[in-house]
Amino acid sequence: MSQHPILRFAPSPNGFLHLGHAYSALFTWDMAKRLRGETLLRIEDIDLMRCKPEFGAAIVEDLHWLGLTWPEPVLRQSRRFPAYGEAAERLRARGLIYPCFCSRREIAAAASGTDPDGAPLYPGTCRGMAAEDVERRIAAGEPVQWRLDMARAIAAAGPLRVTEFNREGGFNSREAEPALWGDAVLVRKDTPTSYHLAVVVDDAFQGVTHVTRGMDLYRATDLHVVLQALLELPSPAYCHHELVRDEGAEKLSKSKGAPSLRRLREEGVTAEEVRQKVFGGLVMERGGHREV
Repeated sequence: MSQHPILRFAPSPNGFLHLGHAYSALFTWDMAKRLRGETLLRIEDIDLMRCKPEFGAAIVEDLHWLGLTWPEPVLRQSRRFPAYGEAAERLRARGLIYPCFCSRREIAAAASGTDPDGAPLYPGTCRGMAAEDVERRIAAGEPVQWRLDMARAIAAAGPLRVTEFNREGGFNSREAEPALWGDAVLVRKDTPTSYHLAVVVDDAFQGVTHVTRGMDLYRATDLHVVLQALLELPSPAYCHHELVRDEGAEKLSKSKGAPSLRRLREEGVTAEEVRQKVFGGLVMERGGHREV
């Protein structure tokens, strides 16, 4: 690991931040303090349809309100599509990704299981499609996405392990299980990348050594380490924290109307009250942290 640990907080500007984001941000900045490193802010805005500039501006405002700071400039993924395209081309040249023309409905009808996100597991319908058929369909303008040939990827990468760490400074490793994802999409039909491809490219580009994120992304790490191996990128250590949940034990989410930090602020809730509520006693002093 680097002598200077680098972490990152990487929200998507497709809505306003809520208490779950506040917890994740505070957790990350606190972990950077414990490791004597720093936290970068990254704006993950590859979804050009859903991500809006006003939400990006609100992210900066909300994090400053919480007392958090970061080095400039802030990386915005929408400006790095060429880098993701280059990574995809490297995989394509090795025969590790293939074009897929299936619709979501077709995949759901043919799938016999689900991936770690709960989506229908791709049955490999387009894997092995004849080159002339691929060329004909692409020339006809059919929407196409590119999937990782997981069996080939695992054979090429060999056995992989995930390095994990915790707030107490402990480290361990576990066997990665990327096969759980099947032939995952790396280049989407509507965007020249995917979350999984963009995040591993950018973690390497920014020199990220430690990743903190919610338990909902625990199994995404298995896919990320195989991509890191295939692209010859360093693999950070990972820490997955618990999720902030509502009264019904559901994870807070923008899509389900979780109260935003902006709304709480307008209702008179203070930043300190938010920190106390979501982080069990962590408070901020002069841009730093102390525990109470």
